[in-house]
Amino acid sequence: MKSRFRAGDAVSVRAAYPPGHIRTPYYIRGKQGVIERICGEFANPEELAFGRDGLPKRPLYRVRFRQRHVWPHYSGAVEDTVDIEIFEHWLEPATSKAMT
Repeated sequence: MKSRFRAGDAVSVRAAYPPGHIRTPYYIRGKQGVIERICGEFANPEELAFGRDGLPKRPLYRVRFRQRHVWPHYSGAVEDTVDIEIFEHWLEPATSKAMT
C-alpha cells in the first residue's frame, strides 16, 4: 500500500466517534498536526480487536501536535509538542498550518 502522506505534511485527525475498540485517542480527534514520520504498515488494530485479520495493512504515522492546540489550558512552553501514532484512515489533509 502506498502512503498517502509524507513527513512534514499537515494533517487533521478525523472527528469521528464510532463505538468499539478505537486506537485513536479521543482527545486528539479533530486536531491538526504534522506528519513526523511514517512508521510502516500494520494490520488494523480496530479490526483485530473483533477477531478479524486486520487486512489490508494500513500505513501508521507518527503525528506531532502542539500541546497548546491539544489542551486549551496548557501553560507550558509554546514549542512543546506531543507525538501520537495514528493510522492513515484517521487522517485527512489539513486546511491550515498546524504547527504555528
